[in-house]
Amino acid sequence: MISKVIPADSVYHTCRYICNKPGAEVLITDGVREHDFRLMAEDFIRQQQLRPGKEKAFFHGIVSFHPSERPSNEMLQTIAGQYLQRLGIVNTQYSIVKHTDKSHLHLHIVANMIDNDGKVIKDNYIGLLGKKVAQQLTQEYKLIPAIKKEIAITNLENMNELEASRYKIYMAIAELLPKCSTMETLVTRLQKQGIDTQFKYKGQTQEIQGISFKMDKFSFKGSQVDRKFSFSGLQKALSQGINEKVDKEPKQQEAALQVQNPKQDFHKILSLSKHHSKKLTTANTALEKASDVLNKMNKVFEELLKSEETQENLSYNFSQEAYLRKKRKKQHKHKR
Repeated sequence: MISKVIPADSVYHTCRYICNKPGAEVLITDGVREHDFRLMAEDFIRQQQLRPGKEKAFFHGIVSFHPSERPSNEMLQTIAGQYLQRLGIVNTQYSIVKHTDKSHLHLHIVANMIDNDGKVIKDNYIGLLGKKVAQQLTQEYKLIPAIKKEIAITNLENMNELEASRYKIYMAIAELLPKCSTMETLVTRLQKQGIDTQFKYKGQTQEIQGISFKMDKFSFKGSQVDRKFSFSGLQKALSQGINEKVDKEPKQQEAALQVQNPKQDFHKILSLSKHHSKKLTTANTALEKASDVLNKMNKVFEELLKSEETQENLSYNFSQEAYLRKKRKKQHKHKR
């Protein structure tokens, strides 16, 4: 169940629309006549004249249900009554009309924002409040929540031209986005489907602030197509797509190594194990031999570097005694 509040600038045209739709059924009214939309509009206007200066004196809300849901008229009246009460629209005129012209059943709820005592009913943030109330009622009456757009059950033929274009743009982006890694790629592929992309820049700089999409004569901001299709939302989705591709690569490599034929792969693994075991044994043997050679070389170096503690093997000319004798001779010649 979802809620949507739309402008009701002309209560006459609003009443004509909700009452004259094929299959329209007036479920309940309060303070207005229901058998003729003209009389209904006159009753609304008569009470609105209690506060003639009040702009936007009429509320028009649409409450839509999932296509698979067909609540009884009694339940629809109860839900609509709770909807108005929680919005604070009480003690006033209203009309609740059921429409079945689309694949999903929906209610049109029109109410006077000038109450029966001539007081103005507050409408601050009423659109946002309507969505929250719809979520509450969905849980309480165990209805199907509106989590995402369900493209498969969307009937474009029943939409007006504006809404149909918006949904076509939504479907195109939803289909192409997972296949694109950059914004440039997405823009190019959308253009091939007749959708032009326009960027909004910050002042005179090249910093992009927003994005919009144009199809035929209609243009929509990215967030109007869907909240996650704002410029920042698209950038985040593209970034996540790249990260997911990077994350998948090791998993795909790992999956390629997974066992396809357990018996055959076991024998391969066993054969490889024996082969590597032989290589390892050979390497260990070579390492042991190299270690023995290194130890022998170390011993040789130790012997060569060891300081001589005796002079038995030295010639007389290099001995300490010969050195001292030569020194005494030099001193004796110097004294003469």
